[in-house]
Amino acid sequence: QVQPVQSGGGSVQAGGSLRLSCAFSVNTYSQYCLGWSRQAPGKEREVVAEVRSDGTTSYEDSVKGRFIISKDMAKRTHYLQMNSLKAEDTARYYCAAGAWSDGHCTFISGWGQGTQVTVSS
Repeated sequence: QVQPVQSGGGSVQAGGSLRLSCAFSVNTYSQYCLGWSRQAPGKEREVVAEVRSDGTTSYEDSVKGRFIISKDMAKRTHYLQMNSLKAEDTARYYCAAGAWSDGHCTFISGWGQGTQVTVSS
């Protein structure tokens, strides 16, 4: 599989916004999922947002109400709009695409190269 290609990210002050993009080439199943994860130094990777083929979304509790995941299948791209950023959002962010089955997302594209998001307080 070809890994997704990410763009966006960077440094921002607390309260600011950033938008991440993820262009993926993996063939999507009829029921697919697209997601973003992050990993901070010394911490485990956590999935922060998912969007599925039926349009439903889910978010990790700490980003609910601040992050928005969206998709544009014509462009084979999905996005993570991050608002009201906090210092604790500082991490390397990764994207992936996968198959949705039995209420679970299996990411099959492999995580992208990652993009650093740094939020200063």
